[in-house]
Amino acid sequence: MPSSVPTLPQPPHTSVVPEAGARETSTLAALRDPKRLRTEVLAGLVVALALIPEAISFSIIAGVDPRVGLFSSFVMAVTIAVVGGRPAMISAATGAVALVIAPVAREHGLDYFLATVILAGLLQIVLSVLGVAKLMRFIPRMVMVGFVNALAILIFMAQIPHLVGVPWLVYPMVGLGIAIMVALPRVTTAVPAPLVAIVAITTLVLANGWSLPDVADQGELPRSLPELLIPNVPPTLETLRIIAPYAVAMALVGLLESLMTAKLVDGITDTHSDKTREGWGQGVANALSGLFGGMGGCAMIGQTMINVKVSGARTRISTFVAGVFLLALVVGAGDAVGMIPMAALVAVMIMVSVATLDWHSISPSTLRRMPHSENLVMLITVVVTVATHNLAYGVIAGVNAAIIVFARRVAHFASVERVGDADVDGDGTVDERVYKVTGELFFATSNDLVYQFDYSGDPQRVVIDVSDSHIWDASTVAALDAVQAKYERLGKSVEIVGLNRSSAHRHRQLSGHLGESH
Repeated sequence: MPSSVPTLPQPPHTSVVPEAGARETSTLAALRDPKRLRTEVLAGLVVALALIPEAISFSIIAGVDPRVGLFSSFVMAVTIAVVGGRPAMISAATGAVALVIAPVAREHGLDYFLATVILAGLLQIVLSVLGVAKLMRFIPRMVMVGFVNALAILIFMAQIPHLVGVPWLVYPMVGLGIAIMVALPRVTTAVPAPLVAIVAITTLVLANGWSLPDVADQGELPRSLPELLIPNVPPTLETLRIIAPYAVAMALVGLLESLMTAKLVDGITDTHSDKTREGWGQGVANALSGLFGGMGGCAMIGQTMINVKVSGARTRISTFVAGVFLLALVVGAGDAVGMIPMAALVAVMIMVSVATLDWHSISPSTLRRMPHSENLVMLITVVVTVATHNLAYGVIAGVNAAIIVFARRVAHFASVERVGDADVDGDGTVDERVYKVTGELFFATSNDLVYQFDYSGDPQRVVIDVSDSHIWDASTVAALDAVQAKYERLGKSVEIVGLNRSSAHRHRQLSGHLGESH
């Protein structure tokens, strides 16, 4: 609703924050500033090291060779750095996407798997152009909070297999890594603390000859560059029937996770991103990933938090460098990378988990202050996400819970009041009664409308005044039809007055065409 208060000219200093945000994410500005460029490059190196075991693990989940996940992470990171709409966000192979399309590789082979990834990318481009990113505005804050907290839990849970059934030296090494990342930023931020932790633990383990699980244990690293590959599948409707359901699921899961992560990074950096561009950028990245033999993916919350929150990166440089470093490390320095102890990377991801969790949202004072319904929405989002290991399911469940909570809350805002009786014929008896309906009328508020009138006790003529309400949907029109039908069966007339233009149009269009009124 437009405000009647005139807009006052803004003083010059009000533009400082947006301009500062724009400078902060500017690639050219970072290239001209050696200190910022160093931060971006080192952040990209840390992310690349963290991506390697993750990409290998997700390849195993998808049932494909580790090279498929590693090549996908390289292609997606480099591509999204150029075409994406959220600077500094990391996109690569992910577990959610791997789970969705794993049946294709298992049942139909690698070619159909890659064709599915390419089709999913094309679908993401189409959906983004059609404006699917605008739906982000309908995700409530408590769903976002639940999303963030569930991510923190999942990131931590993903580290548990690396902490069970391992040599006892793993535990002090993880503790050392955490200590370094907690203490070092208090002394200096010149070098990202995660990078220092990885180098220190690797050096210590190698110098002492300790035998600990390392990156090489996660799978064989590729020895060659990715090559352009056209999937060898017949261009038939049968092929489309096989891959389309998985491609649609992958496109939707990827878009949802990426747009949610972009919104999260917007809040952390106090900058705005182009969600539509990010959406079709994800599509381009996935399509190219499939063409170069990759498994596709989407935004990675854990690596994005390493990049943005832990390492302090803000531009596309860090994302691009992460992709380049990833390929260079696995192809050119695979043996050296393979010697990095998993304990070092586990320590990094545990710190990411701690940094990701919204501790304020679960503090006792906050939980007591927030309405129970809001806490319930957050809890449902967390529980469903953690139980299914699928962020998309959790967000959908949280949004549905929020809709139900909202509907229940506003269902009591509409009221029906008897405001007057009239003796129209002048014979001393009441022959007209006026009811006034107040509030917004939609499916949640109008279902009880039919029970608010005294059908047998009312006079022959009834007027229903809706000038202080608005008809929003067919449920309300059906309820008003039912009220009229009840009066007419008793031989009484009903007139509905006070309809605004929109309500009158909806009532005129639907009344009498919604089936039998009871």
